[in-house]
Amino acid sequence: MGHKVHPYGFRIGVIRGWHAKWYSEKHYTEFLQEDLKLRKAIAERCADGGVARVEIERTGNEIVVTLYSARPGIVIGRGGQRAEELRRHLEEICGKKVRLSIKEVEQPELEAVLVSRTIADQIERRMAFRRAMKQAAFRTIQAGAKGIKISCAGRLGGVEIARRETVLQGQLPLHKLCADIDYGFAEAKTTLGNIGIKVWIYKGDITPEVSRELVAAETSEVS
Repeated sequence: MGHKVHPYGFRIGVIRGWHAKWYSEKHYTEFLQEDLKLRKAIAERCADGGVARVEIERTGNEIVVTLYSARPGIVIGRGGQRAEELRRHLEEICGKKVRLSIKEVEQPELEAVLVSRTIADQIERRMAFRRAMKQAAFRTIQAGAKGIKISCAGRLGGVEIARRETVLQGQLPLHKLCADIDYGFAEAKTTLGNIGIKVWIYKGDITPEVSRELVAAETSEVS
């Protein structure tokens, strides 16, 4: 069996930060359960809003929730009605004051979660899975990605035995820590069963900035 590491968790502390920005020793379990409930409620309420990721930050008794959406107009609603309803619903779940912030994703083709969800929607609408995978890979490469890998597993094409099909374009250095690799997963619920879609997108390298003082100190030590 292969041992897989989540590309995001593998790079936390190197080029990535946490999606939950808070710390607590006494109430860790309580806060974690609240975060899971909030994320689940957002996924259910904003299923048509193209939510790429959710960041949660806690400041005192207030919770700051930031949504990154490809279709912010749908999430906000006419006159901000849907956003206000979502905020009230989140406050009912956690019993605390919630401040909701909605930001737009500039390039949805470079967000792995959105790409996987798009492929899942197309498969649910009975599009051929190979066509959906190739179209998604082409659009992502056109948007400026250096590489993409798409993997679909399940009863593809309605066959009796489940199998896995993979499409790889460009390069995908999973072992390089400075490589900016986005990962997303979605499920297509078909009449013959669920089909899992995994997407890896390589956007390039992120080189950490080295301070000039540190470089000067190292050069003085060498000299």
